[in-house]
Amino acid sequence: MEELPKSVRYLVIGAGMHGLSTAWHLAEELERSGRGKGSGVLLIDKTGPGAGATGVACGCVRNLYMTGPLHAILRHSVDVWQSDPVNLGFQQVGYVSVGEANQTADYEAIHKSQNAVGYASDLYVGAEGKAFLKRLWPDFNTEKADCVLHEKPSGYAGTHLAVRGLVEKCTTAGVQLHYGVTVHGYDMTNGRVEGVVTDRGTIRADCVVICAGAWVQKHWQWLGKPATLDLRYPDGGTAEAQDMWTFWRLLEGEVLLDGTLYRTADDRDPPVLHVELMNTPVVTEAGHRFPDLHFYTYLRYAAERIGAPGIQGGTIPIKIGPEAVLDPYGHANPLYQADDWFADYYCATLAYLMERFKGCRQRFRERPNGGIGAFTPDNVPIFDWVADNAYMVADSNHGYKMIGVGKLLARHLVGGETVPELIPFGLARFAEGRTFGDRNSNCPWV
Repeated sequence: MEELPKSVRYLVIGAGMHGLSTAWHLAEELERSGRGKGSGVLLIDKTGPGAGATGVACGCVRNLYMTGPLHAILRHSVDVWQSDPVNLGFQQVGYVSVGEANQTADYEAIHKSQNAVGYASDLYVGAEGKAFLKRLWPDFNTEKADCVLHEKPSGYAGTHLAVRGLVEKCTTAGVQLHYGVTVHGYDMTNGRVEGVVTDRGTIRADCVVICAGAWVQKHWQWLGKPATLDLRYPDGGTAEAQDMWTFWRLLEGEVLLDGTLYRTADDRDPPVLHVELMNTPVVTEAGHRFPDLHFYTYLRYAAERIGAPGIQGGTIPIKIGPEAVLDPYGHANPLYQADDWFADYYCATLAYLMERFKGCRQRFRERPNGGIGAFTPDNVPIFDWVADNAYMVADSNHGYKMIGVGKLLARHLVGGETVPELIPFGLARFAEGRTFGDRNSNCPWV
């Protein structure tokens, strides 16, 4: 086991998407600016790269957000994915979202905002939307497809390839990588982190970057931050004593194709597909109806993940609350596996959407499928300083697609540059009446 440095210029905690991207880009920015070398960056993780949500993510790269400021974040992120799509496993196939008539105004707002920041998308409404879907998938059930958004820069990235590629980027840039290092707290003096306390000694750093994923709540507590806070909204509404962190249990799984082709009509890898039909029930082919759930599904081709032709996807996560058992994480934790009904529900949505997926329930891959995420009070990421020399990247389980945050953050940390794209996601928004959302979202990812 290599000896840990006792001090370092930049200490990045967490080897998920954000931690790896931040370490890589910090090293590159130090070299590019002449302000240092990649060896001035130390990345630690208690387990290893991709051991948290990054490693079990569906891998979708999309920009379907009602939160407008996120559109610019995703534009920069796609630039990073495109910088080396082979080694990062990025498949730029696009992203198609489908909704009913009650979502048309929302889709129009998203379409306008995306294009305003240079993220190209097309919007189809009514008959045009139905025709667009039929051109892609001739067997698509377009009965309830009233609005369709096609994001051209989007796609997906295989988790294993992406993690391996990011580790290689860090290594090439000279980042010091140390795994099996568990953080136990912070040595604080007058609002400054004097040292990060680990099971292998205390590490002093000029700047600490916390990219802890689902474990962010623990770091928040170690920093002495409050468990609840008051939220103020742009419309003047308030919500008092809201939990700072809320855990949600993820519902995702895989379906083997076994001879069924999932390609577009012109024989291409299909776009990632997202369908939310708020007024449409989900009914299995055997006639069972899910009375308390509306239609929400997403899927993408995932042969690289499954090891055979197949698709991966899921539905709306399930809220746990302000406390959760984090270890072991993901598929290894029996407490947070996908519910027994999920496979029936998910396959019913697929069978409804396309004729080719009829009978796919028998091809659902029966294996552990589990993971949890820590969400912020308004379900939107927090990118901000949490101590004089400690910066927190709390992605609210949006992290995988936002690989570009690390590049933006490196500009801020190394050069002191103000990065406009990061400003809306500061902690001050909650007190200043800039809390995101309308407090009535049915899904924490929008």
